[in-house]
Amino acid sequence: MDNEPRKIRVLFLCTGNACRSQMAEALLRHLAGGRFEALSAGSNPAGFVHPLALEALEHLGISTEGLRSKSW
Repeated sequence: MDNEPRKIRVLFLCTGNACRSQMAEALLRHLAGGRFEALSAGSNPAGFVHPLALEALEHLGISTEGLRSKSW
């Protein structure tokens, strides 16, 4: 029997899924220590993650691996 608690899924939604929701996803992954499954999506995805969002996260030492703009 698995005694590990289930991860809580958190989905950050926005329009373009290029900046704020991407940053929120990366920040929660970084800060949660594996307690949450962080995801993000957009209603009209831009098709890219804004370079300044990536730069800000990298400056803070937060991984940007796997971030991509995606539809809900």
